[in-house]
Amino acid sequence: METASQILVVLPQLAMGLSLAACAGLRAFLPLLAVGLAARLDWIPLTSHFEWLESVPSLIVFGVAVVAELLADKVPWFDHVLDLVQSFVKPIAGVVAAAAVLHELTPLQGAVLALVLGGGVAGAVHFGKANLRLLSTVSTGGLANPVVSVVEECGAWSLALAAIVAPL
Repeated sequence: METASQILVVLPQLAMGLSLAACAGLRAFLPLLAVGLAARLDWIPLTSHFEWLESVPSLIVFGVAVVAELLADKVPWFDHVLDLVQSFVKPIAGVVAAAAVLHELTPLQGAVLALVLGGGVAGAVHFGKANLRLLSTVSTGGLANPVVSVVEECGAWSLALAAIVAPL
């Protein structure tokens, strides 16, 4: 019976971690800002090793990074450069976002799940998004890319909010 209750406690954390990792696949810094703000407001607890996410300097850095990413992604040629660079950044952001909210697991369990699931989900979402962006560029000459970027923004913000407010 103890195992069933543990699963019920960990399941929302896993759902939140996976949703935040998927969000990281769209926008690298948004889920980190969302997790930091939510923890700062005492909406969610963080794993002790990730309490730095809610510090004021971290929130400022993530806030600036979110705005920079938002603006850079609207430039038709620069969005592809951003996608290339963030092929490495987004899986790491997915790991951090997932690991930060898996506080009921042992450090080893949290690290393994965050690496495999968080990094994997963020990477898969990013590569899917990057391929769709290439298709948009080829089919519209890049003219639709800013519109596609706005749709991605809306999806990322919605996903981050849903992950924190209603993870299941």
